[in-house]
Amino acid sequence: MAYIPPHKRHSKGPGGPSSLSPELLSPLFNKNIKFRSPRTNNAHLKSGKIVYADKAISKFLVVGLDDDNQLPASVHLQPVSLESHERKVGEKPLALINTQQSESFLRNPWDYIVENVLEDLVSSYEDVRTEMAESPDLEEVRPTLVARFGEIRFRGRPSLDEESVSENTLRQLKRSFYTNVPDSYMEYILKEGAPKIGVEFEEEKDVYHVKLSDSTRPDSTISVKCSVLKELGKLQLYKIELNQVRHMVMDISCLEKNMDLRLMLCTKRIITALSDDDMKCIRDLINGAVLDPEVKGGLRWPLGKAACGDKFNVVGVWHTTVKSYKNSSMRLKVRDADRFDFRTSTGEASREIIIKLKGVASKLQEQQVDLNLINEMLKDDLKVLWNNFFRCEPFLT
Repeated sequence: MAYIPPHKRHSKGPGGPSSLSPELLSPLFNKNIKFRSPRTNNAHLKSGKIVYADKAISKFLVVGLDDDNQLPASVHLQPVSLESHERKVGEKPLALINTQQSESFLRNPWDYIVENVLEDLVSSYEDVRTEMAESPDLEEVRPTLVARFGEIRFRGRPSLDEESVSENTLRQLKRSFYTNVPDSYMEYILKEGAPKIGVEFEEEKDVYHVKLSDSTRPDSTISVKCSVLKELGKLQLYKIELNQVRHMVMDISCLEKNMDLRLMLCTKRIITALSDDDMKCIRDLINGAVLDPEVKGGLRWPLGKAACGDKFNVVGVWHTTVKSYKNSSMRLKVRDADRFDFRTSTGEASREIIIKLKGVASKLQEQQVDLNLINEMLKDDLKVLWNNFFRCEPFLT
């Protein structure tokens, strides 16, 4: 059955740790961290989809402040239209809009970002080491450091009677990161951005992620990754994971650009052993799925077939087509994603750009962490991305 790309589809309806003392860290950092305090797992566990570690750090940083280290008068909060957000929250999100964009940085933006991020990154990785050491033998923990591109969206009811936005205003607001990039930007990345950063094509995958709730893991969602057996019109299971856990999230507003940046350190647990009964249940659910490009998420189940006893229930599905490119320090993923949540009967399609900073992540995993080397590697990576990826038309509003 031919696959219709998500952005062209029309739905018919809903459907041994190293020792890092403060003395080692303090010479490298200016601790002028912006806006947000750490957030805990309990505060950000939403339907088992987004999970923050107990000691997770979530902060907001602005690149492009004026000479007085303040937001320029040309920066405003403006309501934007985002249908999926409005359905869930009941209000329009807000975005920072700079009406006088001009690149006049007093210092390199990548230096400023690393100065404000690195201490929290290294500290968060110590928590990742603990998680990996305490992981049961039936699970494999894999850490990842990623850069995401999109637009920071705020929500709340700030006072908007000032001509310009203050840091105080932003402290009042909750935020999310909108990753659906314009088609023109996706085309730019494929034709120009990827060659400029020196990555070469690796592979293309067509993957379905079937999301399962597990009554024995109420705070987690199981993601069953499946490839497509096109000749049979069926799915083939190849990996079972628990949902991602976020350890550090840095949302970076880039005032001189039409695009923002998110740096995120996260882990995911690959389940390496399940009981025979559990595997049978999961395989039965996967085998019962019907490929249907006319429904959101691309899969549906016959009535009564989306559950296995009282333990497993299908709660969502993602259909993703991913092109991967890599070099020695980065992996670029260009992804079309079509998602549907069975619990809320909502879905959305998006086009996303993801960079895995595998060189920096590899150095963080070493027993003897070389902070100066990580500092320089992260600056180099961000400089390459800043000069070659931050070219985007304004997001559609």
